[in-house]
Amino acid sequence: MAYSDKFLTDGEKVITEFRPHWRLLFIPVFWLVGGIVAIVLVNSTIPPDDGTIDMITSVVILLALIPLVVMPFINWWFTAYILTNERLITRSGVIARSGVEIPLENIANVLFHQNVIERVLGAGDLLIESAGESGQSPFNDIPKPDDFQALLYRTREDRAKALAQTQLPAAPAAGIPDAMERLERLTRLHRDGVITEAEYEEKRQQLLDEI
Repeated sequence: MAYSDKFLTDGEKVITEFRPHWRLLFIPVFWLVGGIVAIVLVNSTIPPDDGTIDMITSVVILLALIPLVVMPFINWWFTAYILTNERLITRSGVIARSGVEIPLENIANVLFHQNVIERVLGAGDLLIESAGESGQSPFNDIPKPDDFQALLYRTREDRAKALAQTQLPAAPAAGIPDAMERLERLTRLHRDGVITEAEYEEKRQQLLDEI
């Protein structure tokens, strides 16, 4: 299920990837067992004992198992959740593909929910609140949602620090009096929470010394 490197940007790497929780296969497995039992009964004990009728009935049961067993399993197999150091991605579908991509810096909050059964099985749902058009994005049937929530927060924090390093004002070019402009940029970064108080004070003092 490895996410193809061709879909990653330069410097992007996969932190974790997984399919939805296996509990989604409970009902398809139930139908599969029921279908097998039905076919056995049709061909052994249930009258009429006619080979043609038994074959037709068995084929009908097998066809009924396609939407009840085969399609749910295919949907589960081809649904993936991918967390990279830059974004959170979902992919689903075989021929008609769909998905969601949320940049980590846009994620404002992550909520998870588990009922009693989900807690026993280690499954649950996440609700990702983010800036932009997506707003709220549900991520259902996540294995160990509390662990993934913590990992997502840590990865988002690392992403914020990386962006802060790239956005901090660079050293001035010789002969260009832009210290005031960089001080304003620094203040905006501090106000938006991109850099810490200590980083802000250190850079601010350096810029004030240049003015």
